[in-house]
Amino acid sequence: MIRHAFRIHPRPNLSMQMADHLKRWTLAELHRLPDDGNRYELVRGELFVTPAPSIAHEAIVNALASRIEPYVIAHRLGQVFRPRAVVVLDGSEVEPDLMVRQVPRPLPRHWRDMPPPILLVEVVSDSTYRRDNVQKRSLYLDGGVPDYWIVDGEQRTIRMVRPGEDDVSTGDMLPWHPTGANKPLVIDVVGLFREAIG
Repeated sequence: MIRHAFRIHPRPNLSMQMADHLKRWTLAELHRLPDDGNRYELVRGELFVTPAPSIAHEAIVNALASRIEPYVIAHRLGQVFRPRAVVVLDGSEVEPDLMVRQVPRPLPRHWRDMPPPILLVEVVSDSTYRRDNVQKRSLYLDGGVPDYWIVDGEQRTIRMVRPGEDDVSTGDMLPWHPTGANKPLVIDVVGLFREAIG
């Protein structure tokens, strides 16, 4: 049960209107960019560059991973991936802050051959807020990702995005019950942020 949660009705996707005026990047061009410490992502032809994350950002990702990973292992849901792991969807290539996906054997050579994620998590910052809430949200929903969480450390909330449902934002308890698990994981959001950022 989620207490103190509120529903958010999705806004129309304005990113495609704006993207028409920008250069359309390709995956081949993305792969030629330098390995210079920045994170380069391509969402439907739009290139995004993100500098190295803040300490608070990484602390939140670590606190989430420490809660999600034992559950994923116990329920044999796959593996938890963190930064530098890639999702290829619809000609786009992104690096979410955290994701859960099955890992086939033998291991594929390319990220595009991996199964779709069952959970994607983005921790927003000033430079990624719009991208995580608009472009990536649209990409993940269209790609059929069953659960996408947008984590806001300043507001101390997690917004749950699921296909065909209104978004739900909570600063209290967050339940996650993926297919294949016999009971949900329930994350104490207050405790998560207290542990991560004080």
